[in-house]
This record gives sequence, C-alpha cells and structure tokens, in this order.
Amino acid sequence: MATTIAISGKGGSGKTTLAAMIVRFLLAQADRKTVLVVDADPNACLGLTLGVQPTGTIADIREMKPGNAGMDRLRSFEYNMQQAITEADGFDLLTMGHPEGPGCYCAANNILRTFMDKLSSTYGYVVVDNEAGMEHLSRRTTNNVDLLCIVAEQTSIGALTARRIFDLAKQLPIVVRQIGVIWNKSRTPSPVPRVPDDERRATSDELDGIDIFGHIPCDKAVSDASMQARTVFDLANDSPALSAACKIFEDILVLSSQTTNPKL
Repeated sequence: MATTIAISGKGGSGKTTLAAMIVRFLLAQADRKTVLVVDADPNACLGLTLGVQPTGTIADIREMKPGNAGMDRLRSFEYNMQQAITEADGFDLLTMGHPEGPGCYCAANNILRTFMDKLSSTYGYVVVDNEAGMEHLSRRTTNNVDLLCIVAEQTSIGALTARRIFDLAKQLPIVVRQIGVIWNKSRTPSPVPRVPDDERRATSDELDGIDIFGHIPCDKAVSDASMQARTVFDLANDSPALSAACKIFEDILVLSSQTTNPKL
C-alpha cells in the first residue's frame, strides 16, 4: 500500500513548490520507490514545476459521455483515466483539473475514488498537491492520508489559515494519520536543525496543539526558478530551501514510518 503525502496551504504559500521538492526528495532515495504525483489544485501548476506537460485532466474525462464501444460507464471512465496519466522520468503525473460544474458528479466521483484507491496500491508513494479547501480528498481523491503537510508563511494570517486547514482535515470523513505545519519563506537561518520532539508544538494560540515540522528559508534561487519557468530539478543541491525541505521530509517520513508503516 502506498504512503500518501498531501500538501495544502493558501494560494501563494509555496505549497506547489514544496510538493515538487518532496517528489525530488523521494526520487533521490536509495529504495527509489515508484511515485504517483496528483495535481489536485484547479490552478494545475505542479506539472510545470516538475517539467511535465499533462496529457489530459480528470475534469475533461468527467465531462465526457460514456463510450459506445461495448464498454460500460465504469470501464470507459477507468480506461480514460489510465490514458490521462502522464509518464515522466521516475514518476507518473495525474492532473485533476477544474472543479465540478453545476451538474451532479456523485457517480463520477465515486468511480474516481475507487480508481484512485486501486491505482495508489501500485505505487510506493502518492504525493497530492491540494487546493486550499480539501473537501475533494473525501469526494474525489482518496480515503486515507498518511501525512498532511500544511504550508504557511510565518505570519498571523498564515497561522490562521493553517488552523482552518487543520480543523477542516479533522472534520473530513477520511483517515489523516499525521498533520503538521511547514513554515515557508521563513527568516529563520538555514540550515534549520530538526525540531526537538518536545518543541514540536506551536506556541501561538492559533496553532495550539498542531505539530510544527520545520522551517523553509527564503531562497532567491527558488523565486528565480519560478520567474524563469525552470523546474525544481534545476535547483542546485545546496539550495538553502531545498536542503531544509529535504531534511524536514527525511525527519517526518522517518517519524511517520515508526507509527504507520514500519517497512517505509
């Protein structure tokens, strides 16, 4: 069964860049487990950040009429979703596309969730870049999340947004095993050491009771890459943001494996 890592945060927080960094980190691991990348943000920029052009979206398939070649709706839908998977170097990309329109999508979403659970079982990791509101996790994407990283800037608004996402995740009818905040674009010096277990709790009222996974420093190389349409793979290994992110991912995945999947 795949380890599912979900990334969430308000627009502009850097969550898509962090999702791409997680993919780069996973691909560099010695075990080199297969990775499915799901771009569930309607803005759909994760593929560009990874240097991949999606071949299609789930939204396009959802709007299609059932096939007429002897396939029932389920088989036709699953066949088209398989065709929408974009194969890249070391990972596959599935792009969700725009949200549902005014019609009823209950049947299509049930098929999609079943397909996603079946598809996920064939990968070692599933990395999901979410829209800020995460209701679609229960409707369209998956029933279980091993690790939810909430990406936020270290401001009052960032803390409030993180709290809202945390509370929403607790209300969803899915299992989320571990949740924490990653402070992005932080002014904390880099490299940032691992946060000790007894200091992992936030001290602000907004984040009381929420784990803090760590800090990602401001990094001009990251902003330059975005401005110049370069990918996360173009970042140097010693990029302060990438180095800090990889250390955080290493720590939290090890911690997660101790409680959810000893074979991780």
